[in-house]
Amino acid sequence: MKKVFRKIGVLTSGGDAPGMNSVIKSVTCAAIEKGVEVVGILGGYSGLINERLRPLTKNDVAGIVSLGGTVLYSDRCDEFKTEEGMQKAIATCKKYNIDGIVAIGGDGTFRGATDLSIRGIPCIGVSGTIDNDITATDVTVGYDTAMNTVLALGDRLRDTCESHARCNVIEVMGRHAGYIAIETGLALGAIGVAVQEVPFDKEALFKKMKASRDAGQRSFIVVVAEGLGSEFSEGLAKEIEEETGVETRFVRPAHIVRGGIPTLADRNFAAKSGYKAVEVLLDGISDVVICSRHDEIVPIDIKYALILDRMYKNKLKDGDLDSFSNEQIEEMKKICAERKKYFTDMYEVVNAIGC
Repeated sequence: MKKVFRKIGVLTSGGDAPGMNSVIKSVTCAAIEKGVEVVGILGGYSGLINERLRPLTKNDVAGIVSLGGTVLYSDRCDEFKTEEGMQKAIATCKKYNIDGIVAIGGDGTFRGATDLSIRGIPCIGVSGTIDNDITATDVTVGYDTAMNTVLALGDRLRDTCESHARCNVIEVMGRHAGYIAIETGLALGAIGVAVQEVPFDKEALFKKMKASRDAGQRSFIVVVAEGLGSEFSEGLAKEIEEETGVETRFVRPAHIVRGGIPTLADRNFAAKSGYKAVEVLLDGISDVVICSRHDEIVPIDIKYALILDRMYKNKLKDGDLDSFSNEQIEEMKKICAERKKYFTDMYEVVNAIGC
């Protein structure tokens, strides 16, 4: 018998991302339109454990889409990783008649969502991370805004580099993924981009910079993914100056990249994802994450998404693939190969046209 939903919860967990508020608005309005009450859970899974709840109406969310961050706040909750913590969260759901949850965040958020689903609280995951590091989806909520923030910063740095004949090494966020770095490096016309997915040739960069300097070029931008480590980025800036003679400054915008007004792309993807999450949940489907695959918004099994992530990141454990068919495993391998090819192709383009 199909489950009847009278009230659902929505939460944001892990690192905040521009566009999360658009998901919250979409979930709230879509659910209310279908006759379902919505409660906002404040502070992620810790809010669920500690009963920090707030009823949401259309009026409450009407003006939040232009805001960065998350109006429901966020947290990383170690207690929720324990069975005792999860049982407290489940008790809250039962006490306040929460029939299901839409959880917005990254892979840690999805692990929490699947833990609740297994224990009888239907959950849907929606991506909310600037890093774009969820392998099951082509893009994540917040990624586009983060790239545009770096782009604006890099353009301004280029201005002052040109004035003073300098190089700027910009270390950008992205966790262990180089998507923000490779895309913004291309858009900025960076002379070099260093990401962990592709081997980086320092000597080739030094040689290219010296040739460009000798030809009269005054400004240089190098973009580095934070996953290579702060020592790498700062060390590279010093090496560039020593090896090329070009005065070089190091810049780490850090969490500036996570804030700001969401772009149109992030708002619209967030809105579509939130609507789809409610539609899927009320149809009786749970334990899935809403993904973008080839420009289509689709639900994908959370366990599949998490194991696919492990495969791509070379973190598979014994037994991880046991519950999947040969066809599914081959599909996973294909997706991983596509992602790896993306980086090698992008790196080739950046090296060819960057200056």
